[in-house]
Amino acid sequence: MPKSNQKFKKKQYKIYLDHASATPIESSVFLKMIKFSKENFANSSAIHNSGVKIKKILEEIRKEVAEFLGSHSNEVIFTSGATESNNLAILGVVNKNTQFIFPHIIVTNIEHASVLEVCKYLEKTKKAEVTYVEVENNGIVNPKKIRKALKVNTILVSVNYANNEIGTIQPLREIAKEIRHYKKKISMKNSSSRLYPIFHTDATQAINYLPISVEKLGIDLLSFNSAKIYGPKGVGVLYIKRNTSIQKIIFGGDQEFIFRPGTENVANILGLKEALVLTNKIRNKESARLIKLRNYFLKELKKVSKTIFGGDFTINGSLKNRLPNNINITIPKIPSDLLVIELSARGVEASSKSACKTGDNKASHVIKAINKPARPHENSGAGGNIKEIDGSLRFSLGRSTTKKDIDYTIQALSKVLNKLKKWYD
Repeated sequence: MPKSNQKFKKKQYKIYLDHASATPIESSVFLKMIKFSKENFANSSAIHNSGVKIKKILEEIRKEVAEFLGSHSNEVIFTSGATESNNLAILGVVNKNTQFIFPHIIVTNIEHASVLEVCKYLEKTKKAEVTYVEVENNGIVNPKKIRKALKVNTILVSVNYANNEIGTIQPLREIAKEIRHYKKKISMKNSSSRLYPIFHTDATQAINYLPISVEKLGIDLLSFNSAKIYGPKGVGVLYIKRNTSIQKIIFGGDQEFIFRPGTENVANILGLKEALVLTNKIRNKESARLIKLRNYFLKELKKVSKTIFGGDFTINGSLKNRLPNNINITIPKIPSDLLVIELSARGVEASSKSACKTGDNKASHVIKAINKPARPHENSGAGGNIKEIDGSLRFSLGRSTTKKDIDYTIQALSKVLNKLKKWYD
């Protein structure tokens, strides 16, 4: 732990450690968007020269995004963000399905709200049956559990590539293998079943740090957005593998191969592409840098924990199979929101759970899911000792995060915990 905070007193610090919620737009990306917007404002569907020019640029961008994913250009659909992409993936598959009267969907119990809420809606309206497969205490799902949940009427499996709260990385290739084996088995009995189950992943948190190849991952649908990769907000992608049985859920024009009507925001789409190019260029180096910072952060946190609590804190989720920038810990007996507010007052911006669910006064469904009475804590999972009031803090590092930022954060957290001793004395 840093010995003194004297070096921090001269300047009012603001340390942003919530990159899993949103990233700042890169200057180079923003400048290219501004220049493009000034010179190109026509509708890409127009048939005059300006419209044709922008349409050509749009298709060139689509091709580059497809190359990043290892897909074909006509498999890339631009949307308003990952929430829309996830809704289109799930509802689009359910609405298109004509094979089963009551289709079945499989998801894990730690998916993002934009997946879980759609599933709840489908259950409530009796349009689909949903199985919520429980992850292990380390926040990772066992592919065998997915296999066991598959049924003859299963039309979709949706598993996020990396969790937005605890950063755990799911074994997509192994899950895809289980699905392929099942499809092969079922198609022997019914050839029309070979289209299902369709495999979808929300890769929003993974794009920055993990290799993305739709073919190697073995998926049919993939969602992500620009706001998490240092690009503009309000734009995302849904990859749809050729011959995947899916239909549109928004009605209007014929844009985006009819899957997503509406005039494309080409400036934002350009920003997404530019952000992808930069991400791809620095991924390995940046991941290695963040792993070192994350490990240093955890080492210093242990010192604080031993000093104040006389023991260790809990790391939520697997530390081994985890995004490089994610630190999610539990502080005993102190409410999460209080910790976030106190840290923010000292210039450190972190989060207690997904930004999409902040303010609902409920404990994180992800932390609840991995908090099952089981094995003793070994930095591999929550271990079953977390109470409703316990604070779950997520620090998500980013490109601007430095060791000095970590030192300042450790000192700020130490002051907060000492101030809040009344909660656990």
